[in-house]
Parts: sequence; structure tokens; C-alpha cells
Amino acid sequence: MPKPLELFSILVLHGPNLNLLGKREPGIYGVVTLDEINCLLMSEASKLQVQILPLQSNHEGVLIDAIHNATEHHGILINAGAYTHTSVAIRDAISAMKKPTVEVHLSNIYQREAFRHHSYIASVAIGQISGFGAESYRLGLQALVHHLATN
Repeated sequence: MPKPLELFSILVLHGPNLNLLGKREPGIYGVVTLDEINCLLMSEASKLQVQILPLQSNHEGVLIDAIHNATEHHGILINAGAYTHTSVAIRDAISAMKKPTVEVHLSNIYQREAFRHHSYIASVAIGQISGFGAESYRLGLQALVHHLATN
């Protein structure tokens, strides 16, 4: 039997440079701001009857500390930005905490520069959604909640 959804808490992590959304390379990342993405997620969380806690940082250690301290959360939704392609430490933190994690990206990382085609996070995530702009976050949250409710 599925678990009651209102008991789920999701940590939402936004990595480096995502605070510049809406201004930074709108041809790639769109014109939606991080605040607008967080509002979209809050609205979707309300519909799904779950709680979310969004956090953005440009600092790898802050993101790792948040993952380590995610004991009260049931899952993690993460856009690690460029750390996706460089941070074994974030990958190891996710692996160590054993929290179901969904990786999201605004752009399709596989249609971009070759160095963006590899994700250190993908191997420890339950899934990855990319290429749908801000909608990637909403889809990722839905997928994570579905996973939590059925496992």
C-alpha cells in the first residue's frame, strides 16, 4: 500500500550559478528565475501534498553539508549545475546518505559540450530529467514523489 504523501519531505538543491537564472545565457537556460522555479516547485509540492526545502549555493561544501544533514528528508531533487560533471564529492555524499535522488537539468546536457555528457550523480540517482527547462524540476519532483510513495 502506498505511503501517505503528506509525510514526505524533499530537499531541493540548486548548484552553482543557478542564482543567475533569468539573466545567464537565456538562450540555453531560459528566462525563468530561480525564485520562479522555487514557486513552481512549492505549487507542485502543495498539489502533491509534500514538503520541500529549496537551497541554492555556489559552494560545493555547502551542498555536501546539506546532503549530509538531510536526515529529516525522504529524498533529494538536485540540479548540481557544473558540479554534475566534476564533483565526485557530491556523488559520494548522495551515495553515503542513501536518499532517493533525482537529478534534473534545465538544458539537455547530452546536446551540449562533450564535457557535459558525463554526470557523476547519475550513477547514484534513481533517475535523471533534462532538457525541459523549468519543467524539468516539476517532472523530477513528480517522479521522486511517485518513487517514494510506491517503494
